[in-house]
Amino acid sequence: MEQKWPQQIWIVRHGQSAGNVARDAAEAASQFLIDIAERDMDVPLSALGEQQAAALGQWFGALPPEQRPNVVLFSPYVRARETALAVVNRLDRNDLLTVATDERLREKEFGIVDRLTPLGIADKFPELHEQRRHVGKFYFRPPGGESWCDVILRLRSVLDTITREYRNERVLIVGHQVIVNCFRYLLERMDEDAILAIDRAGDVPNCSVTSYRFDPAAGKRGKLVLDLENFVAPLTDTGTPVTTSKDEPAAPKS
Repeated sequence: MEQKWPQQIWIVRHGQSAGNVARDAAEAASQFLIDIAERDMDVPLSALGEQQAAALGQWFGALPPEQRPNVVLFSPYVRARETALAVVNRLDRNDLLTVATDERLREKEFGIVDRLTPLGIADKFPELHEQRRHVGKFYFRPPGGESWCDVILRLRSVLDTITREYRNERVLIVGHQVIVNCFRYLLERMDEDAILAIDRAGDVPNCSVTSYRFDPAAGKRGKLVLDLENFVAPLTDTGTPVTTSKDEPAAPKS
């Protein structure tokens, strides 16, 4: 029977962004609003994020040619595109089948709570803040925004594309923290409790690598199995600082 999956999938969170830095500063100062002028999709990497992306690209480029990605898919958001291209620039273009942006890999949309800290949400939208606390982040959808379930729905479509077009290939996906976690939910067949436990345990480090290898002996017809989880050696091996900045407001306290 023909293999359904790629040989390998790497899922990477973008390098530290200017937005991550601004969010950390706003929350540390107990401010209501994150001080950043760009649209979320236009926020670039920070100077450190550029270093992280370069270290990541160096790590991928040092892999043997037959183990490097030959398909690169990335979120259209600037910080993800910059991270992906830092890797692509270290690969042999002749070996690449596809380098493409995919809007389904974009950040979770925050709707009316965009750029607000948890304090800002509680101050401006107290009823929404209470609803979010009650429902939980997996199902809560802010007006004009998305829940984790909404993100998972579009990622199911991405996996359909990958299994149709890139079976037997080596696929690198560059996106955002929630993208990494929601892919884990799908590929590891988790439920709400399992993925939220992982989320509570810590943020996904910037430019960390979570990867899956195809194991023909797993399951009835072979499947992808977890190989690396939030792997940061591409950074630490080069002395590049590791950051774990949040992408979205912290969960309300119950």
